[in-house]
Amino acid sequence: MSDQAEHGRGPVPVQYHQFQINDEDGPAGPDLPREHNGLVEVQDGIATVHTGIHTGDVDVTVSLYHGVPQPGGAEWDEIVEVSLHSVSGELMVRGLMDDLDEELPVLSFDGPGDYRLRIHARGRDTAIDLAPDEITEWYLIQVWPAPTQDAVVLRQADTYGASVREG
Repeated sequence: MSDQAEHGRGPVPVQYHQFQINDEDGPAGPDLPREHNGLVEVQDGIATVHTGIHTGDVDVTVSLYHGVPQPGGAEWDEIVEVSLHSVSGELMVRGLMDDLDEELPVLSFDGPGDYRLRIHARGRDTAIDLAPDEITEWYLIQVWPAPTQDAVVLRQADTYGASVREG
């Protein structure tokens, strides 16, 4: 059963090569170093998604599911799954310093508890270290309620991710 519960898409502001996923009321998960997979790290309970661009907006789509969805197709360069916990039921995508212009759906749509996030990325090699005026990177975050599991890498194909993994 992978019925889609909700879907949202919008620009997310990036500063210093990152945007975040967190729950303001508590830690979202155990530490996961940035060198682990080159796309998402968890530090101090905050999940950070690493972008190729230094500053600007990236396009983020959030898809919420009641069951495990199929991963995105071959158009995605990097795909990583992580487990996060929502203390308050307000696990959300956030800019590092700026609020989102349009609110994406709350990721913890089933209330407080454990969720699996499958984060997809493409375009990170297009404008590395730059601040483009146009969108050059796209992200898909699939979310469903699930018990905590170890992080899993499903695809690693971009140059930027390789450079992050090398530390």
